[in-house]
Amino acid sequence: MKTVGILGTGRMGVRLAEAFAKAGARVLLGSRDPRRAERIVEGLNVPGITPASYQQAAQADLVLPAMFLRDGMIETLQPYRTHLAGKIVIDISNPFNADYTDFILPWDTSGAEELQRHFPEWRIVGAFKNVWWEVFDAPTFDGTVTDVFVVGDDNAAKQDFLTIVQPMPFRFVDAGRLANARVIERMTLLSGELGQRYGYFPRMNYRFVGEPWTPGSADRYSHLITPAMGGGPR
Repeated sequence: MKTVGILGTGRMGVRLAEAFAKAGARVLLGSRDPRRAERIVEGLNVPGITPASYQQAAQADLVLPAMFLRDGMIETLQPYRTHLAGKIVIDISNPFNADYTDFILPWDTSGAEELQRHFPEWRIVGAFKNVWWEVFDAPTFDGTVTDVFVVGDDNAAKQDFLTIVQPMPFRFVDAGRLANARVIERMTLLSGELGQRYGYFPRMNYRFVGEPWTPGSADRYSHLITPAMGGGPR
């Protein structure tokens, strides 16, 4: 049985601890104050979750920092740099500013990439970035399972992660390379703005939809489009 160490006991950290435990992992829920972790674990009453310190949680097979870049995530993780070398580190962070109106990073990078840049010896997998905390409490929408976009440059690490989370009530979508976190994080910022405008926040998520398609099979206007008329890519 794989162990997952979660560093942080905020809204996301607690919900992810419960989600991983219900998926069959053994979870170490780490806090700077182990007594806080003990109180939370006792209140959750979910088998498979053990209260821990950050140091203890960092001993797990997979480690998930549930914290923000703006709150000093890089500095907080620095003491575990050597110990986490070669391990899968699940990055859920979005580089929000304090009032969630923008990011603290420029467009040409992402929270996941910054974590990988500071700790190149870690096997970073970005996930859960597009899922707002309230969705974990009721993950389906009128029976529809929504998506979690997963990114990473280490394909083996990504597949190991996907195997562990498969029982969770989400559809996990391989969203490609780590740099694609730039788009996913921006999508999350947009969903937050839309959710607040239309009264959904924070209960909202994405579902990527489509169906198999072959060239020429679905273009009902193909007989109208000729080379002389242009039309661009088909």
